[in-house]
Amino acid sequence: MKKKICLIIFVIIMIVATLMLGINGYIIKKTKDRIVNNIENISDFDCILVLGAGIRGNEPSPMLEDRFNTAIQLYEKGVAPKIIMSGDHGTKDYDEVNIMKEYAISKGVPSEDIFMDHAGFSTYDSVYRAKEIFQVKKIVIVTQKYHLYRALYIAKKQDIEAYGVASNPRRYAGQKMRDIRELIARDKDFFKCLFKFKSKYLGEVIPVSGNGDITNDKL
Repeated sequence: MKKKICLIIFVIIMIVATLMLGINGYIIKKTKDRIVNNIENISDFDCILVLGAGIRGNEPSPMLEDRFNTAIQLYEKGVAPKIIMSGDHGTKDYDEVNIMKEYAISKGVPSEDIFMDHAGFSTYDSVYRAKEIFQVKKIVIVTQKYHLYRALYIAKKQDIEAYGVASNPRRYAGQKMRDIRELIARDKDFFKCLFKFKSKYLGEVIPVSGNGDITNDKL
């Protein structure tokens, strides 16, 4: 009896593992051709979407800083006229998005060209809100390559025309654990897309074609 139970458990584990790996492979296959280097050859983007990656006190994490720098370079090349900084601003004491905007302003990006998405608590939320709140139709997503596949897949399922530019100028500590978490996250968001989950936090429409200062929450 014990052997039979162990066999059943083993079979279930193998089925789940196969399903998870299959979904991951599918997401990568469906989005890898949307990760590009020569983005300047594609035009008419509404904005550049920068996904949050944590802060340390009042400073961006190394991964987030690299995302900023890549996005700012694209902006300076005229790839898109606006930037959406999407991150976690769930409490008064944890504010990714103002740090993201302040960094871009310090590099010469005009404040009015930077929108803050204060409720970008997850990749799914950031992409979903880009369409529903900021009314984007065609975007460039900036994050590290391992993260781009999922973000681009979500965008595809939201009927957003999206391309991704990878921000990987250096190696990051703890990347193996991130890869494992990303595998699980891809499966989770696959099903969220399949069942068309809505973002928990929505609100008034803020077209990205307008002035980004409307998203400011500091005087």
